[in-house]
Amino acid sequence: MQEEIKEYLDYVLIEKKLSKNTVLSYESDLKHYKNFMKNKKIKDIKKEDISNFIKYLRSINLNEKSINHIIGTIKNFHSYFFLHYKVHNVTENIARLKTNKTLPKVLTIEEVDILLDIDLITPYDYRNKAMLELMYSSGLRISELLNLTLMDIDINNNLVKVFGKGSKERIIPIGDYATEALSKYIDEYRSYLIKFPTNILFLNNHGKNMSRSGFFKILNSIAEKKGIKKEISPHMLRHSFATHMLEGGADLRSIQELLGHENMSTTSIYTHVRTDLLRENYDKFHPRSKKD
Repeated sequence: MQEEIKEYLDYVLIEKKLSKNTVLSYESDLKHYKNFMKNKKIKDIKKEDISNFIKYLRSINLNEKSINHIIGTIKNFHSYFFLHYKVHNVTENIARLKTNKTLPKVLTIEEVDILLDIDLITPYDYRNKAMLELMYSSGLRISELLNLTLMDIDINNNLVKVFGKGSKERIIPIGDYATEALSKYIDEYRSYLIKFPTNILFLNNHGKNMSRSGFFKILNSIAEKKGIKKEISPHMLRHSFATHMLEGGADLRSIQELLGHENMSTTSIYTHVRTDLLRENYDKFHPRSKKD
């Protein structure tokens, strides 16, 4: 199966132009799949073998989201060989696990204001301010934020150019707070972080690309200092951006474009978030929401 996996991964990387991170996640999923079949000495894979593989994944306490990701990967893998070589697709009737959909957690506008009110003392403070202001202002994915270069920022026109999933480019407007923080960081403080020539926008203390884990630590450190009790993550800022846009009157189509969602169904979850917030506010403030 190793040669087939390599062919498929080359296809999604070169032909489909999926990101390296996505391809690496597919490679990891298919490695688990291959090893299971190898350990069971299965060469001619049948539907029941895949069902047994899914049972195995459940037995090792993998969560439903991770299992569904693996199921999606192997379904796409077998679909590729069916479409290109007419090999029987044994995954055709394999269904993903049913999951309880959870609404994305968001920060309130007040919590965002507290989070972004950073004391600006060191160059790192100015960098952190610029990163968080930009992320909340644009709804970028963490990978998109950390891959930005100086050429992607248009300070004069309040725009950022992003290469999202599938290397699809989109241009996103950003607010004055983010533009001001970026301008200050780029013009006055980024030079203190440079150890060697690079166009990467956000640098760590070694002058290299900021990592996901590095950003996560910075974000949580700031939240802790500010007394924000929620378990905060980079994606929470993205969710907060979308929810606050919707609350402010933006239409779902615009939010879909800003977030870089391929399908409207992905974006529509924010209508449920808004409904929850509306119910919370109604129960809290309407004089006849509850009987005494």
